[in-house]
Amino acid sequence: MCRVEDSGTMPADASPDSSPLSPHLALDRTITLVGLMGVGKSTVGRRLAQRLGLPFHDGDHEIESAAGMSVSEIFASRGEAEFRAGEARIMRRLLEGPPIVLATGGGAMMNPETRALMKQHSVSVWMRADLKVIAERVQRRDTRPLLRGRDPLEALSQLAEARYPIYAEADLTVEVGGGSHGQAVEAIYRELRRHAREESQK
Repeated sequence: MCRVEDSGTMPADASPDSSPLSPHLALDRTITLVGLMGVGKSTVGRRLAQRLGLPFHDGDHEIESAAGMSVSEIFASRGEAEFRAGEARIMRRLLEGPPIVLATGGGAMMNPETRALMKQHSVSVWMRADLKVIAERVQRRDTRPLLRGRDPLEALSQLAEARYPIYAEADLTVEVGGGSHGQAVEAIYRELRRHAREESQK
């Protein structure tokens, strides 16, 4: 497990290791970011994609584009079951396509078929952070259907209890903590390089 720490010795978005990632990993495998809502998958994913020279896709945005409505509207008008079914279809299309950096919705990995596709077609990275840090982030915007009308920390704790055992099946785990998004990108990048080296030695 890799942990983001702020040592105060370099700028938050510094890139201490700018050497290229393994071509095999960068070009032949999608990088899938998983984790709870609010952990920073989309923002970090965009920056990571730039670092790796790969296209970026946000799973929730792809669902919204296909449905012609927001995630909140899908939940309200069609229900969570219909949203999850559409999410699974989008995940299959993206995971079976060319290599990308993919930010998934918090519940995407709970689908067994999606998990199997992640294992087959991608290197999955669990972005993990303290629940209090995530709760502070998500309560700033009332756009999360699973949190609406609930105490964010309580709701996130319940989600973590159900989802963390599944997230733990990811290939890599990176503790992103309360550091900057730039630090999270660097931590994930370092773990991907380490993983590529280990894979090349098998």
